Amino acid sequence: MKNLLVTLFAFASLTYAHAAEKETIRISTDNTDLVLQVGENGRLYQTYLGEKLLYQQDLQNFRWNIHAGSDGSVSKRGWEVYSGSGNEDYFEPAIAITHNDGNPSTILYYVSSSSKPVEGGTETVINLRDNQYPVDVALHYVAYPKENVIKTWSEIKHQEKKPVMLSTYASTMLYFNNSSYYLTEFSSDWAKEAQMSSQQLQFGKKVIDTKLGSRAAMHTHPFFEVGLDQPVNEHQGDVLMGTLGWTGNFRFTFEVDNVGNLRVIPAINPYASNYELKPNEVFATPEFIFTLSHDGASQGSRNLHEWARNYSLKDGKGSRLTLLNNWENTGFNFNQEILAELMKEAKHLGVDMFLLDDGWFANKYPRKNDHAGLGDWEVTHDKLPGGIPALVKAAKDADVKFGIWIEPEMVNPKSELFEKHPDWAIQLPNRETYYYRNQLVLDLSNPKVQDYVYGVVENIMQENPDVAFFKWDCNSPITNIYSAYLKDKQGQLYIDHVRGIYNVLKRVKANYPNVPMMLCSGGGARCDYEALKYFTEFWCSDNTDPVERIYIQWGFSQFFPAKAMDAHVTSWNKATSIKFRTDVASMCKLGFDIGLKELTADELTYCQTAVANWKRLQNAIMDGDQYRLVSPYEGNHMALNYVSKDTNKAVLFAYDIHPRFQEKLMAVKLQGLDPNKQYKVEEINLMPAATSGLVANGKVYSGDYLMKVGLEVFGLGQTQSRVIELTAQ
Repeated sequence: MKNLLVTLFAFASLTYAHAAEKETIRISTDNTDLVLQVGENGRLYQTYLGEKLLYQQDLQNFRWNIHAGSDGSVSKRGWEVYSGSGNEDYFEPAIAITHNDGNPSTILYYVSSSSKPVEGGTETVINLRDNQYPVDVALHYVAYPKENVIKTWSEIKHQEKKPVMLSTYASTMLYFNNSSYYLTEFSSDWAKEAQMSSQQLQFGKKVIDTKLGSRAAMHTHPFFEVGLDQPVNEHQGDVLMGTLGWTGNFRFTFEVDNVGNLRVIPAINPYASNYELKPNEVFATPEFIFTLSHDGASQGSRNLHEWARNYSLKDGKGSRLTLLNNWENTGFNFNQEILAELMKEAKHLGVDMFLLDDGWFANKYPRKNDHAGLGDWEVTHDKLPGGIPALVKAAKDADVKFGIWIEPEMVNPKSELFEKHPDWAIQLPNRETYYYRNQLVLDLSNPKVQDYVYGVVENIMQENPDVAFFKWDCNSPITNIYSAYLKDKQGQLYIDHVRGIYNVLKRVKANYPNVPMMLCSGGGARCDYEALKYFTEFWCSDNTDPVERIYIQWGFSQFFPAKAMDAHVTSWNKATSIKFRTDVASMCKLGFDIGLKELTADELTYCQTAVANWKRLQNAIMDGDQYRLVSPYEGNHMALNYVSKDTNKAVLFAYDIHPRFQEKLMAVKLQGLDPNKQYKVEEINLMPAATSGLVANGKVYSGDYLMKVGLEVFGLGQTQSRVIELTAQ
């Protein structure tokens, strides 16, 4: 009877597949076509990914097996959209499952597809099924036509009698047939985020992955660029720009095969994560978001920025709060009176909010340093006797909003929480414990821990509904990898932990949808678009040296809009002027973390003016189109400009980093202006009593002239800056 059922199941699947033979599925934006085709074997193949074709009938010219490889003696092969382990392909698969009978092969056949409108675009769902095992995979594609962005993920489920074991589970696979491929990757470390480097991809596999768990992107970030036929260029050429929405371990595989074709496989890193999938349980992979720009990386970035503001970033269309943070000013050493004075300084500076950082909580083991207190989220009574309510009131009295720092996913062994619930921490039961930053990670795969972490926010907001902002930190990767809660299911931990974080964040967003939050992870070690569904912005780096920040912000701007990137003016690199530090921070979401008393009167006046200018120009900087003009990686200067959507306002930021003696200086040609409009040029953010030395200052030029001839904004001084406002007349 069992054999008869298997035979009937296989016959039904193959009959459907042959009926669907030659069916073509087109996933399109206004600029890009992704074309899939059902082969004569009933399986689904990619036949085209490139510039959008004008005529529908041309899709029939593609053959599914055209790029199979040089060796045709095995069978007809093609670029299978979701290639399974054990099939006739010799390269990296998208999915690998060990079935109840021990068989490790999975071969998926086309069943059906459908499309429906969603916000901003069209979602296409393609259903695949194994013809020997009751395993189903649904491939999801959402195409955003205007933004030229495609988002894709897969959902895996089965109806076998017992759980199956997933060992590979990619979000998608993309294939390319070009003469050469050049990868730009974004390596990282503490205070060295988003460092760009490039290499040509040759035969074999290049893998970028992380195994850090919670602070997952500390060493490398979940995004990349691939130049097709040439290295990635800012303003011309084909470039694939992709990012994975996953706040945990990820893996990008770039495999060049024996005939020079490239496959790109974005996925959760399956390291130590053989996942036991129960019958009818749905395993959803992370969303992979990509754009294929035909006009270089700058256009690709604008595609992603616009998509993020419209559809992904929390409050992507809203304004952002300028702030004064106390950390660089006080560290752990503050009291209620000191904070109240800083709130008055925030008002005097002209920012919107005062943000209280680390050091305000715990009593039995008070948070005097980073060795104790994490997990005990009650105000330190002898330090802040009036609690958070008194701080909120002091902020109101100063006429600024109040925000607060939390790190709810972590615990210090020296805490009451750890004493009560040591099993809530991820730690090995039979080995000596090792620590990162004197702390452990709470086990978010445990629903009780999820409730506790959510309760940190809930308790603060219930007592203080006027708290206006959270800075949510995560300073440690997962160490001592073992979950007391999961017991013999340790392969689930890296994945279920991240899903547990999302469960908490969904509750926070549902109950406090209008409270903005900053995503922080010892700097920029969390920077993905799944997390940013719940956060309005992220902290790019603890390194606020403006010279280093130029490179860090240039790197992150490849994938994130300015309003998602926090940049603060601090005392890092005091050899640079307060103007230079502020001008660098002003190209992103502006904040301050500095004591006003250490500023001269002129410096304070300058900062007040810069804050007012940033607020006045927020529409252009935060919501306008960004054009990166001069790369710091290619010389001793950097420049970029923003243009408002109506092209009536533009802001140019120009920086002299470390010019060589008497080096040749080139004019900066702006981009994105209306060539037929006339623009008045005005240098702003000047020190008191200073006058602009810009030759073009106060003059009016056509947009055409400014884009073709440009402005002479660079100089030969060390760490000098200019901010230039352009206004259509």
